Amino acid sequence: MTDFRSLIPFGRSTIFRAGFDPFADLRKEMDRISEDLGRGWLTNGDGGSKGFNLPRVDIAETDKGLELTAELPGFDEKDVSLDVQDDVLTIKAEHKEDREEKDEKKNYHLIERSRGSYLRRVALPFEADAEKASAHLEKGLLKVVVPRLATEGSKPRQIPVGSK
Repeated sequence: MTDFRSLIPFGRSTIFRAGFDPFADLRKEMDRISEDLGRGWLTNGDGGSKGFNLPRVDIAETDKGLELTAELPGFDEKDVSLDVQDDVLTIKAEHKEDREEKDEKKNYHLIERSRGSYLRRVALPFEADAEKASAHLEKGLLKVVVPRLATEGSKPRQIPVGSK
């Protein structure tokens, strides 16, 4: 019986090892590149104000309009702004906190700063009635309701069929 391994050029005999995956290194490198690209895409990586974080949202379209719930932990009502323009709902939230603690008896000094900027835009699949939109922030959850604009054209209309 002929040994076919002798026909393989020098250095390629490793592909016949049990469990060897020739694409494993390629997959690892592609995953690393994807993570590096995604890390700096929307934020600058250090929590600064050069980029924005995307808040996690749940969106539901109902007969009456759109219901959206966004996660904004640590934000107050004064930190959040909402607007509807050209049938796009925009959520902006910016939070800055400086905290300083001292204890002369224990001989320590602590200063902490945190910054966070969130931005999310949602295209509305209908013409919105921005005047009747409402929002409520409670325990880090922002709940937004954007109703549909009531129009006469949305009712079905009979079209008469005639003959010549």
